[in-house]
Amino acid sequence: MNHLVFFAVAVVAVVSALGLVLRRNPIHGALFLVVNLGCVAVLYLLLGAEFLALAQVIIYAGAIMVLFVFAIMVLIPGKEETGPDPLRSQRLLALPLGALLLFEIGLILSSSVFVAAPPSRAPAGPAAAGGIQSVGRLLLGDYLFPFEVTSVLLLAALVGVLALAKRKAG
Repeated sequence: MNHLVFFAVAVVAVVSALGLVLRRNPIHGALFLVVNLGCVAVLYLLLGAEFLALAQVIIYAGAIMVLFVFAIMVLIPGKEETGPDPLRSQRLLALPLGALLLFEIGLILSSSVFVAAPPSRAPAGPAAAGGIQSVGRLLLGDYLFPFEVTSVLLLAALVGVLALAKRKAG
């Protein structure tokens, strides 16, 4: 079963990578990149690295892609929309449905499913290869300097995008 899932995800990853490279519209390319990053997260899951899969989705498919789409929207402005709002009825339903969703989340979190189990007295074994402890130990130990350099590079890229956008707009 794992082989079948692997090959299916691999095909989707290759197709999305090709779509990323071959699409002329940068927003479509960014969406193909999100699909590709999601495929990488599934591959991490297949390897048993749940934390890395979660970090892949939250950091790359979430935060970094928002930054990319923001940069694309700033650097390549589209045609402004005018006229009546075609989604007005949907927007009016958004607030009550959002409140209902928050209420349901509150009910789920207060249910007995999320009650913490008492801690076990068993000795802790070696940390899993993709577990939080091993990743944290590597990121904040052996690879602290490259981790911090990456954060500085991302900050420099953000400042560069804003500088380019300001120069183009002015």
